[in-house]
Amino acid sequence: MLIVVTYDVSTSSSGGEKRLRKVAKLCQNYGQRVQNSVFECIVNSTQYTILKNEILAIIDKEQDSIRLYRLGDNHKSKVEHFGVKESLDLEGPLVF
Repeated sequence: MLIVVTYDVSTSSSGGEKRLRKVAKLCQNYGQRVQNSVFECIVNSTQYTILKNEILAIIDKEQDSIRLYRLGDNHKSKVEHFGVKESLDLEGPLVF
């Protein structure tokens, strides 16, 4: 299934920049960055649960915000892209 992860990690407090880097690095392990704080990830239900729990273990729930959007398996008809940064087909071949 395709999920979209968005986050806003407060960097004004101590440890904020470290949390921000950890969340970004974790999301990179599961998908591709499509905006500064937005990732698209193809995961199964087990990977989704692991990713969610790992993010929740990193963030400060009093200062940070995370949103997870589950677009499901039929996501190609639900996502439209316009503009310069063409997205990578996450399910396509890795080598051309």
